[in-house]
Amino acid sequence: MENKILGLHHITAIAGNAKRNLDFYTRILGQRLVKKTVNFDDPKTYHFYFGNEGGEPGTLLTFFPWEGIHPGRNGAGMATHIAYSVPQGALEFWKNRLKAFNIDYKEGNILGEKMISFQDSDGLELEFVEPKNPDNRKVWTTGEISSDVATKGFYTTTLTLNNADATSKVLTDLFGYELQQQDGNRYRFATDAIETSNLIDILEDPTAGRGINSAGTNHHIAFRVKNDDVLMDFREKILSAGLNITTKIDRDYFYSLYFREPGGVLFEIATDNPGFTVDEPLEELGNSLKLPKQYEPARTQIESLLPDLN
Repeated sequence: MENKILGLHHITAIAGNAKRNLDFYTRILGQRLVKKTVNFDDPKTYHFYFGNEGGEPGTLLTFFPWEGIHPGRNGAGMATHIAYSVPQGALEFWKNRLKAFNIDYKEGNILGEKMISFQDSDGLELEFVEPKNPDNRKVWTTGEISSDVATKGFYTTTLTLNNADATSKVLTDLFGYELQQQDGNRYRFATDAIETSNLIDILEDPTAGRGINSAGTNHHIAFRVKNDDVLMDFREKILSAGLNITTKIDRDYFYSLYFREPGGVLFEIATDNPGFTVDEPLEELGNSLKLPKQYEPARTQIESLLPDLN
């Protein structure tokens, strides 16, 4: 783990109902609620983190569930599809499980790998892929989802762009990715800094309309770095490339920077430190509401405004 981008850290999306979102990812997909906190800018809205047992970077899908928000629209300038890695042979289990919950899916093949695609309860586009290469990441299991079929974490995410050139340069020149494969208008970039969550796909579509951010769409994707020092090195690189980027922000469980890449997708860079056990032990992750320290004095009022999850 060097002074490099270490693949994906987390992906954040928008939902329209907190309880429905929580049930879908924990009950149907069997992921762990790693952290239950609130939106830093809107503390009456939850911020959920779903991932594996320890909430390891590269497994974390997070949500802002704004109650009653209207559906969004996928389009250019967005991360439009989120793909998870599942074990070889697991797709049959997932097809049967989705059927049992009356969730439609499509079978397909992307760059020679078997996959199924479906939507979550808000219409967010998800994909489960059986990668050719082994994925040895630890998983979170439930009474219905065993380790031989459970999701491993992110495989790739797909950016839909009107033009791929400028975004490709950010990935290659600034982040150290390389073009690994191309099939028509799909370009797959990979970093060799890590073995999993190390892919980004671009779909280039000059005719695609711009996406609209709301329920069922991606808010941003976050790339992973080891620590604050590496984070700030990347800030200088991005500024030197002529792009606007925020100052360092403390998100309690990581430090981060945000910038909008030329194709319109909001990129974040996030650190491994301090991690999700900074305020609750591993065995209790996600059990209680954790508030950013600035909101702790208003806990009673915030709890009264948050939607009921029971």
